Amino acid sequence: MKRLIAAAACAALTAAAPGPQDARQRGAERQKDAMHGVAERYVKLVLALGQHDGDYVDAYYGPPEWRDEAQRAKVPLDGLATRAEALLAEVRRVPAPATELEGLRLRYLERQLAAAAARIRMLQGERLSFDEESRALYDAVAPTLPESHFQTILDQLETQVPGSGPLPARYEAFRKAFVIPPARLDAVFEAAIRGCRERTARYITLPEGERFTLEYVSGKSWSGYNWYQGDYRSLIQLNTDLPIYIDRALDLACHEGYPGHHVYNVLLEKHLVRDRGWVEFTVFALFSPQALIAEGTANYGIEVAFPGPARLDFERTVLFPAAGIDSARAAGYYRVQALVDQLAYAGNEAARRYLNGEITREDAAAWLQRYALMSRERAEQRIKFFDQYRSYVINYNLGKDLVRGYIERQPGVAASPERRWQEFERLLSSPRLPSTLE
Repeated sequence: MKRLIAAAACAALTAAAPGPQDARQRGAERQKDAMHGVAERYVKLVLALGQHDGDYVDAYYGPPEWRDEAQRAKVPLDGLATRAEALLAEVRRVPAPATELEGLRLRYLERQLAAAAARIRMLQGERLSFDEESRALYDAVAPTLPESHFQTILDQLETQVPGSGPLPARYEAFRKAFVIPPARLDAVFEAAIRGCRERTARYITLPEGERFTLEYVSGKSWSGYNWYQGDYRSLIQLNTDLPIYIDRALDLACHEGYPGHHVYNVLLEKHLVRDRGWVEFTVFALFSPQALIAEGTANYGIEVAFPGPARLDFERTVLFPAAGIDSARAAGYYRVQALVDQLAYAGNEAARRYLNGEITREDAAAWLQRYALMSRERAEQRIKFFDQYRSYVINYNLGKDLVRGYIERQPGVAASPERRWQEFERLLSSPRLPSTLE
């Protein structure tokens, strides 16, 4: 009798004992709960830090009560530093996830938290060099280039820009014919936006109801800005302080709209926030690795939407007529602009030297005029950007180069525009870090 009871008990225990699959499922659930807790506290940390840094929270569309709580509490920086370090330690204890996407999420949260901790230290008075700051905040360091690198490009421009006298003055005179008249500005941008959206919608399924509002503003240190509102909506502002040249219409329409910032945020909201419940993507911390991905994809997206001769054709047949500019001059203008684009890293060099205290404000303006071919007014506006956003400048050019290199290395991309769009959308919809693009 005892033997039968014992056998029955053993059978019952065997039936109730969890198998390997049950154990894995419970482990996955525990990890999911742990990640959700860390993600929620990360969002609240970013919102709290935004109370000390007006530029820090670039977008937020999570629970309103979390923002209200941050505004009421106004936690001191010392308290935020403690919270950031505790969260970092916690996220580093989370076991490695089973899937690639979840692994990317875990590493993303760790690096975003590390960047938040660095930003807190900066607000507390810690001084970092330009490169130390960009590594800490954006997970990347831009190359250092000598004057000779830019001079080689300027020498090529000497033969392409008409007129006589110093090259910067000749370039400014050359560009005057390509300024969009203020009365035509809205029509040109509307045409550019339509073209960018039409090309994007061919390859990326955009959620129903996505849209943005376009506004013209002044008194800013930037030329354009996307303020993501959530619910698949953006507010895009364009700065009219300085003349807007015809090439900037397509650049800004793609960069701020399609397939740039607007599409990036829409896809994150759709695939990561709504489909997966990853609350950390309801907030965008501006001074963080996510910014390099956002700016890099927005700039590279111009090439994705208008590859090779497609851009020149669109400009010549649509935007030049809309602006009232002679379309016959389009090819010559873009030959010059292709060389000027190669001077993009001159802005990084000016910012690095200026923010490191190696040159004065006046020296930085002179550098930008000489090596980036900026007018005095545009150079001064750029230095205001350096003052406000510091090493953020690397996210545009280095970000673009890292994104381009990553996508162009993917199998099949070189031979197929469709594959390029697929890889581009995959990057837009994932929590990939700048250091994983190299």
